[in-house]
Amino acid sequence: MEHEVPNLRESIGWDRRDGDYPLLFERCLFWASLRNEDEELIAFGYMTGPGIEHGYLEDVIVHPNYQERGIGNRLVKALLQEAEKQGICIITVTFQDKHKEFYESCGFTACSGGVWRMKQE
Repeated sequence: MEHEVPNLRESIGWDRRDGDYPLLFERCLFWASLRNEDEELIAFGYMTGPGIEHGYLEDVIVHPNYQERGIGNRLVKALLQEAEKQGICIITVTFQDKHKEFYESCGFTACSGGVWRMKQE
């Protein structure tokens, strides 16, 4: 799986970030994925954070060949159900404006917020 997620990231135009894996699997609270009939990874997402009341939904990815089929919605809802089981009741997700409708369909309410990011040299 540690090589499959970078491949999936690359399929949607994101940096591979190969160095993040398997460390991400050790540090995240939990993750969810979906495979096609050939057992290829086609969807992935995870929850990170302190694990006490608040969590951060990260890297929700669906391979372009499988988008617009409800897979992302099912993936997010599975992650939200697991969060509820673990007592995580405040969930934050950062997304591009073009994905606002998708996250609202999953139950999120869009609101303003701030993002701090270190400059990369």
